[in-house]
Amino acid sequence: MKNTILLLVLLSSFLFAKDEKMIVVAGPIATISHPLIYMQHNDALKDLGLKIEFKLWNNPDELRALILKKKVDFIALPTNVAANLYNKDVDLQLINVATWGILGLLSRDKDLKTIEDFKNKEIIVPFRADMPDIVLQALIKKANLDIKKDFKIKYVATPIDAMQMLILRRADNVLLAEPATSIALRKTGSFPVKLIAPDIYRSVNLQDEWGRLFKVKSEIPQAGIAVVGKTKANKELIEKFLTEYEKAITWYKNNKEEATKMVIKTIPMLEESGLVDSIEHVILKNITAQNSKNDLEFFFEVLLENDKKIIGGKLPNSGFYYK
Repeated sequence: MKNTILLLVLLSSFLFAKDEKMIVVAGPIATISHPLIYMQHNDALKDLGLKIEFKLWNNPDELRALILKKKVDFIALPTNVAANLYNKDVDLQLINVATWGILGLLSRDKDLKTIEDFKNKEIIVPFRADMPDIVLQALIKKANLDIKKDFKIKYVATPIDAMQMLILRRADNVLLAEPATSIALRKTGSFPVKLIAPDIYRSVNLQDEWGRLFKVKSEIPQAGIAVVGKTKANKELIEKFLTEYEKAITWYKNNKEEATKMVIKTIPMLEESGLVDSIEHVILKNITAQNSKNDLEFFFEVLLENDKKIIGGKLPNSGFYYK
């Protein structure tokens, strides 16, 4: 009997130790997650005796569930969502901003070059009140236009829906984020889709419009990585994570074909050639939260003017930014 109890204790200790060595990292299908997938593939935290498990979240509800149920150590998410959760006393801290440019308008009309050119046009927008939508609304307001009176905004559930409407000629103007933009361009240039879809164009880069209208640099701090719960106390792990994420970004940019094949094994709904193309059209860089603070606060101030609920009603305090 004593031997049996001892065996159970040792087994429990082994299982507990195994769980402790697994770091769970979550992210969306978007570009910000692709270096995370490389970190898992490359066993980036092995020097700390840790394994990485990457989990995909597909919608805001899944994102929040992972955090609130404490099922994740690090999570990639839109910066406004991170601020919103923090302002609601969710136990997280932003460690970096990685996505600075992925948004653009696609159009069949090659002459549409600015937000103002889209006045009185219908624009298909995925994910109402998500990052692409809130950036578009901020730009329209800054251009002294009215989103309800001067535009015909039609919301759809997902970027895939928006892309399909464009490909099938059910829409002329669509707001998309990379890599969906590059995938859409590839699809409309390939047989047999080419027979039913005329050429489409990269019409307006929303980051460039942000710079033009707000008179700042043409970058928007759109998404970053947050550390969650008790993992916040592990400074060594966070610093190692940031270092390895920087290396992963560099590898991702310098090994496009290999990176794409690796990502598609984890996110098979992406299309290979379009994903390769997209790497040239994103601003992906590892800037610490503290060094991004001025850009984030400017961005959040703009969001507060349009809809206070987007970031939880106020600027997050200094505790939001990992130091």
